[in-house]
Amino acid sequence: NMSEEERKKAIKDFALKKGLLIALLSGVMSACFSLGLNAGIPVKEAAIALGAKELFAQNPVTLLVTIGGFITNLVYCVYMNRKNKTSGEISKTPKKTFVNNLLFCALAGLLWYSQFFGLGMGQSFFEPESVMMAFSWSILMSLNVVFSNVWGILLKEWNGAGKKAVAYLTVGMAVLIFSLIIPNLF
Repeated sequence: NMSEEERKKAIKDFALKKGLLIALLSGVMSACFSLGLNAGIPVKEAAIALGAKELFAQNPVTLLVTIGGFITNLVYCVYMNRKNKTSGEISKTPKKTFVNNLLFCALAGLLWYSQFFGLGMGQSFFEPESVMMAFSWSILMSLNVVFSNVWGILLKEWNGAGKKAVAYLTVGMAVLIFSLIIPNLF
């Protein structure tokens, strides 16, 4: 539960238009990521022609698509560190804290990256024109939302939320889970 002061600050920081714009841009950019993976099919075919197993052939495509995001994020982080004059704070961080932060960042990146390895591996079992292949990106994104919210519930991140918010969450997750089943019916 938040204190009254924290609650007032959260309400003050609330910006619906900004939040909706960020959500819209995130959705569009996620679709662009999927388009990038599809545009990389010639790279995947070249990997197979050079002897890669089909199970792992999507990995070079994933690497190429994510390099663009890495470079963009790196440039933005350097820019923000310079703008806010915060780059020196890294050297002020205790070594143990710095190493822990670095390891957890690497773990988060590895886990995030592995979902795309799983996607590529899973797609290798589908027929190219199958319904499951067509919906594989949507299935991955739905599973991301469902699992992250399940973790949020288990870690009590939803404690203090109103019953209406939890009801919306539950209905939304049920819709996503049901939508995962529908492609298998056809």
